[in-house]
Amino acid sequence: MRTVRRLLYRDIIASVIFVALAFLSLFYFIDFVDQLDGVGKRGRTAWDAVLAAALQQPGHFYELFPIAVLIGTIYSLARLAQSSEFTILRTAGLGPGRALGLLAVLGVVFGAVTFVTGDYIAPPSERANVRLKARLAGGLTLGGAGAWLKEKRSTPAGERSYSVNVAGASAGGGLLGVRIFEFDADGRLVSRTQAREGSVAGDGSWTLIDAELAEWPSARSPQAQVRLQRHATLVWPSTLSANVVAAAVLPLATMTTVELWRYSTHLSDQEQATQAYEIRFWRKALYPLAGLVMMGLALPFAYMHARAGSVSLKVFGGIMLGISFVLLNNLSGHIGVLRGWTPWIAAATPSLIYLLLSMAAFAWLVRYR
Repeated sequence: MRTVRRLLYRDIIASVIFVALAFLSLFYFIDFVDQLDGVGKRGRTAWDAVLAAALQQPGHFYELFPIAVLIGTIYSLARLAQSSEFTILRTAGLGPGRALGLLAVLGVVFGAVTFVTGDYIAPPSERANVRLKARLAGGLTLGGAGAWLKEKRSTPAGERSYSVNVAGASAGGGLLGVRIFEFDADGRLVSRTQAREGSVAGDGSWTLIDAELAEWPSARSPQAQVRLQRHATLVWPSTLSANVVAAAVLPLATMTTVELWRYSTHLSDQEQATQAYEIRFWRKALYPLAGLVMMGLALPFAYMHARAGSVSLKVFGGIMLGISFVLLNNLSGHIGVLRGWTPWIAAATPSLIYLLLSMAAFAWLVRYR
């Protein structure tokens, strides 16, 4: 059995690595050509385009690795079946249960690779790419109305809620166009603070540069006038930490599984909509299991007769299966948000569907073919 395991694992791993490298080479070329449009603008060089394209590859690898696992495994198993090597292995005692167990172990290894890439390699690479874009563009501009954060806390004046808007981020990591709206327990606007720039300290306090504070009179003194104050530097105490602010400002691809969980918990505590982030969290948490699903999808191809199609036809079928899995995986998240599905169900449904289909096809082939 050790010899069989070595034969299968060596062949499958080599095929998966080859397919993954082919995908990354293709996507690197596409990203590099896309980055060339900005060369020569604001001092941007060809080296910046090379670096920006390279920083995007860990994210591509994370998204495409399950497809590479599927295509590489199908190619390896189909080739073994066509050369009758897999038939010889079955005759020598490699039953369906053992074959499924061997591929399941390798699927766990591939799942571990996916998890490490998605949580420890791709997020830092994406953050570095965002910093590079901000440096080259002179800052990071958030589309639409910018990023909004909410906070509720008790103050000496009573219960207060805050709505914070950030328009963008500077090349050095500071916040640009900060606006803070303070409301009392009755939802009445108490004050508005706007600053040209700001930064968040480790204890959660915000340092605002060139700030203007406008305070509205309370309901008890309606005749009072609005007070305006200008501050070169203003410290605003807050429980909104740098991690929470970064999660709201930076793209979701820069967040790890733990950071997604913490941010969705923060949104829940502030009574904000959390379903989109919870679905994203469960998708990221369950995505490593796609390696097992892809192994299950590939295994039936080993039991198909050589006359059922050439290796290239089976590989094409694997590509279509992989693309359909990615499409359904992305589509389920959007449908889950629109229909209000339970987050973990919306995230797990595509993997469960494909796993059941693969096991049904495997059982049919073993029994009747």
